[in-house]
Amino acid sequence: MTTANLAFVESPVQLLNVLEWAHASRTGQDLTCVVLSPTDPMSRGQLRRMAQLARDEGFTVRWQEARGGRGSLARALRDLAPALARAERVIVGDPFSRYVQLLLTLFGPRSLTVVDDGTATMEFAAQLSRGERLVRWHRRGVRGPRELALAPVTALARRRLAPGRDRTVEVFTALPVEAPAGTTITPNRFDWTRGRFGPPRLTRGADLVGTSLVETGVLDADRYVDAVAALAAAHGATRYFAHRREAVEKLHRIAVGTGLEIVRPDLPLELIARRGPIGRTVVSFPSTVVHTLPQALAGTGVAITVCAIAPEWLRDTVPPRARGFLAGVAESARSAHGLSLTGA
Repeated sequence: MTTANLAFVESPVQLLNVLEWAHASRTGQDLTCVVLSPTDPMSRGQLRRMAQLARDEGFTVRWQEARGGRGSLARALRDLAPALARAERVIVGDPFSRYVQLLLTLFGPRSLTVVDDGTATMEFAAQLSRGERLVRWHRRGVRGPRELALAPVTALARRRLAPGRDRTVEVFTALPVEAPAGTTITPNRFDWTRGRFGPPRLTRGADLVGTSLVETGVLDADRYVDAVAALAAAHGATRYFAHRREAVEKLHRIAVGTGLEIVRPDLPLELIARRGPIGRTVVSFPSTVVHTLPQALAGTGVAITVCAIAPEWLRDTVPPRARGFLAGVAESARSAHGLSLTGA
């Protein structure tokens, strides 16, 4: 039996964007989503709720414990290989994922779609255009023993993520990306989200959107907490929407130091904001939401402001290109959506 559309997702946002892709491409019900389950509880909880939304829309969702301990990787690859071999189109959310790259070494799909899993889509498109190996923007790209061992996997996966004589590649994105040669760019307008939820009730205050850039080693924790306090005071913010990967200790510091109410969303922020209530002003650090929220909240009257990252907030270990990348995210949001920029 052939599966027309097979999606591999590892985060709640990836699954949301697969639903948006299915709505935009009018695939009907011929979509199977395989959740390659992460280990952290917040991601798992959001994925469970997103999986139920996908089932409510009539799609098949398969939960795969992909990181369940010794031998789980080999078992998952063995279990998923038959479905991957039958699929006419494969949809992935994170082309940098080692798991996705391993899956793509098993079979090269005839049609491939990449959906957003954050601003990494911008770097993926740029690296594909330049013919570079795939390295996440916030990493230095130094090859240790693990990277050297996986280099053949990454090289083959990169070839299978690129268009060719026997493969079409689509990037379904809400972000401003340049189309690599032979690749189709399809805009994500969040039509499914706007049709399914809202419009939201607006509160009088402002809301801040948190980021996990401290947890990923990009920003200094003390500088970040100080920046949040300054933004809250400047904009009269009352709530802080935490990223699902933010550390409890850091959130406690923010709550105690600023008096902000910490909100840990049970769904991606685009859905939470669309359901409401949401502040009339939303202030965010440079991240995917400065491109997705303007579309999810179009016509609601919510004003979105981007806080630029000051150079001194970056940790010494961050590669130089990370500074330019974050500045580019903020500037592209201003250009594409007319958002205002602010500092802390």
